[in-house]
Amino acid sequence: MKKQWIAGVAVLLAVTAGVSWFLLRPEEQHDRLKLHGNVDIRQVSLAFDGSERITALYAEEGDLVQAGQVLAELDTRTLRLEISRSQARIGVQEQALLRLKNGTRPQEIEQSRARLDAAQAQVQLARLESQRLRRIAAETQGRGVSQQRLDQASARLQVAQAQVQEQREAWSLAKIGPRNEDIAQASADLQATKADLELLQHYLARAQLKAPTQARVRTRLLEPGDMASPQRPVFALALTDPKWVRAYVNERQLGHVRPGQVAQVFTDSFPEQSIDGKVGYISSVAEFTPKSVETDDLRTSLVYEIRVLVKDPDDRLRLGMPATVYLERSPAVGTAP
Repeated sequence: MKKQWIAGVAVLLAVTAGVSWFLLRPEEQHDRLKLHGNVDIRQVSLAFDGSERITALYAEEGDLVQAGQVLAELDTRTLRLEISRSQARIGVQEQALLRLKNGTRPQEIEQSRARLDAAQAQVQLARLESQRLRRIAAETQGRGVSQQRLDQASARLQVAQAQVQEQREAWSLAKIGPRNEDIAQASADLQATKADLELLQHYLARAQLKAPTQARVRTRLLEPGDMASPQRPVFALALTDPKWVRAYVNERQLGHVRPGQVAQVFTDSFPEQSIDGKVGYISSVAEFTPKSVETDDLRTSLVYEIRVLVKDPDDRLRLGMPATVYLERSPAVGTAP
């Protein structure tokens, strides 16, 4: 009888312990689900757009950097010289365009008129010389003046007349002023040079490597003196936002999880301080439980990935850190959204 009584008590205790474990197991405790996962963070590899020597780096591993903060710089001496040359060329072209827009000055018109008068005087002189030689030839019956001198005098007269026509056209153009096409061409040349300057200034701005957003420096991959290129990252950054915990739920738990569901996240580093979060993603495809995930069920079970988005203003969570997630159990909805 005593042995039977002891055996009965042992069975009763075992049943009681089993029922207690079933009722109080973490994922069923009260109305909460308990999940295990790891912190996940987006990462960025920062590289320069151009190829040049790195002159300075301003961040170390572990530094918290802000959006727009300069992290590194390239050698820009060649670029600055090209910018100075382009600026000087713009100055020359601006003055040339201004001269065309202002047109011909009155003094230049008078100067052109004076050249025309001088050319007309040369015509008059050449005509008189030619007439004098022809008169002498006529009076001497060709013996006083050679035919060569007569031909030369006639040619000088023709040249002088041509010069008069040239100076008359120049005077006319001086009065009209520059053509609209010339002004448009000078303006287009100026705009092209300004565009070249803007491109050079864009290259100069790209010589600074800036943080795209608030992040923490994970790795510093190059050093001053190294040759940078778009294929060689200088820094690897871990973004501080967004952060999430990647966890997995089994088929039985899936019906109690929905997007936007409130969650609490705990880590071994701060076991007494929870971090608020919410379910942001539920996978629609089942997969085998990853080896890195600790669950209370068999690892051969099919599970669904969920992501619990968290706000971590104190930057306590680190990439890959194990975390425990508690979800307020919602009424079963049959299937995941």
